[in-house]
Amino acid sequence: MSRIVSLLTGCVLATVWCQGASLVHQAPPSAANMRNPLEANERTLRAGAKLYARECAACHGENREGRRKVPPLNQAEIYQSRPGALFWALRNGSLHTGMPSFAHLPEPQRWQIITWLRHVDGSAAEDRAKTEKRKTEWSPK
Repeated sequence: MSRIVSLLTGCVLATVWCQGASLVHQAPPSAANMRNPLEANERTLRAGAKLYARECAACHGENREGRRKVPPLNQAEIYQSRPGALFWALRNGSLHTGMPSFAHLPEPQRWQIITWLRHVDGSAAEDRAKTEKRKTEWSPK
């Protein structure tokens, strides 16, 4: 009898493990409901882009395209994820997937990365700011 229970438990655990739910979907509701205290302004997005380049790009790619077995971050799942779920994933990482924890980064820096990741095009804010600056600097005579 105990052999059957052990076998069934093993099967259930293997099924859960093999489902391949993304790390973001594993965040508990209490974490997923956290709100991002930062606004998506030019300064926050620029800081998030710099932090992403330093901390994340080596694995996830410069353009968030993913590499080998590392998932891409330039997809709807990331843009539409709750900020708290992304924060939880950064803080905890995953031994199973090989994602390291980024708990060593101060919370504001983790939120900056999240703000940038959830922005549909991480470079768009910087490009828009440059365009707006050019528009205000140039005026027809």
